[in-house]
Amino acid sequence: MALTRVELENFTAFRSLQLDLSPGINVLVGANGTGKTHLMKVCYAGCEASRSPVDDFARKLAAVFLPSGHRLKRLVRRESGADGKATIRICRGSLTLEQSFASRPRLVSLRPSTFASDEPEPEIGEWGHEPVESVYIPVKEMLSNAPGFRSLYAKREIHFEETYRDVLDRAYLPALRGPTDERREGLLTGLQKAVGGRVLVENEEFFLRSEEGEIEFSLLAEGVRKLALLWLLIRNGTLPSGSVLFWDEPETNLNPKLFGVVVNTLLELQRADVQEFLATHDYVILKELDLRTTTADQVAFHALYRQEETGDVVCGSARSYRSIAPNTIADTFADLYDRETKRSLRGLAG
Repeated sequence: MALTRVELENFTAFRSLQLDLSPGINVLVGANGTGKTHLMKVCYAGCEASRSPVDDFARKLAAVFLPSGHRLKRLVRRESGADGKATIRICRGSLTLEQSFASRPRLVSLRPSTFASDEPEPEIGEWGHEPVESVYIPVKEMLSNAPGFRSLYAKREIHFEETYRDVLDRAYLPALRGPTDERREGLLTGLQKAVGGRVLVENEEFFLRSEEGEIEFSLLAEGVRKLALLWLLIRNGTLPSGSVLFWDEPETNLNPKLFGVVVNTLLELQRADVQEFLATHDYVILKELDLRTTTADQVAFHALYRQEETGDVVCGSARSYRSIAPNTIADTFADLYDRETKRSLRGLAG
């Protein structure tokens, strides 16, 4: 079941946010510091809390946000001279997961076996009876650094967000048994063509096998490695119908020529009932979505911005690219176009 709504009160950048979500693609846009990544991490932690009683919500929040000292109080919105209380509420239809914590000391272990809390935990209840498969692709690519990382993370307190370990856990999964359905086979073929081969794993090291031979991931361009990760996640069944994909800045280190491949893959996964959350700063990604989306696709654009009067982060949602408001990405490109036009006209006049 897809996530349907998220509500945040006094959480990090948000004083108050109520956001209805699309069951298809949710595109988050906005200036730096408006909470796009935080919003995705909250939703991802909620999905993970549904999969195992060990992966409780509070522990996962601390693991993916990494507040200093693992103290959730540091995720409470900062206001001078005030003690605050943060509340998170995530909905899947009639199912609701809620967590509150105050701006007072609280330690949360990153290891489930030693988890201890001085605050009551939320009742997972029915939320955990319908687990959600999810994957979070962070901005930084990890496949080239994968050998030995998971064992190091399991034994040592290293300062890495748990999203990095999680995405490697998914990437290492072997391929599913049986034939691949036609839609996913088409996606695999398109991605394989874009990266120039197939991905294989030997002794925890990822390689790209092409006609020229095998190339270790540490020698590949980072953009190619990102597409290869998507190929792996589709091939090994990490993204079945009903799952949720979170992808932070898919455009990073990727040539715009390949954006069409990425957007087509995301749209096809959405048509296969995969819910998606994307945070982007890129005009081409937005326009590719705009041009490739059909009337049957379910795409929502959520523009996060700060109100001039209060400085609070608020959100405006739209069902089409042209309706995004405010759209700082389009405004910036329009300004560039205007400046280029003025320069060209000055050249003609001279």
